[in-house]
Amino acid sequence: METFEAGATVVRRDVHRSGRVWSEQALRVVADTGEALVTACAPGAQTRWPALYAKARVDGDRSVRTEAFDAMATGGWELVPGVWQETELLLWKPPAAWFSINAFFTAAGLRNWYVNFEHPTHRTETGFDTFDLTVDLVTGQPYRRPTHHKTGTKPRRVS
Repeated sequence: METFEAGATVVRRDVHRSGRVWSEQALRVVADTGEALVTACAPGAQTRWPALYAKARVDGDRSVRTEAFDAMATGGWELVPGVWQETELLLWKPPAAWFSINAFFTAAGLRNWYVNFEHPTHRTETGFDTFDLTVDLVTGQPYRRPTHHKTGTKPRRVS
């Protein structure tokens, strides 16, 4: 396995089962070992994401994110350029794992930990491909009742 040099820019791509790219994110390599690829993302980094996701961010309307998932299911989405904002991200991705562990930081320090469930990494010349399974575990301080960050809904007990 070829490794990426610390400081190099790589692209994380979420590649749908159809082969279409769902999102792209520029990341900076912190470390690349057999144990994990560790990357970082700072505000201002370039992204490309579905137009409906971008609309949800601009409008502050989380319900539009649900429409983005509907578009993913039907294969009908368009990517638009974006810019990473608000937080600094440190991402730890073991090569064969079905998850990544993410730490989000603000000027005040660690905002939250985030486990993103996703496909194992497939390395490319410019970075790596995976696919977000839209199931996440978010923790933070102080404890707050968790919400699904992509839809804004509160978890409920299933009997």
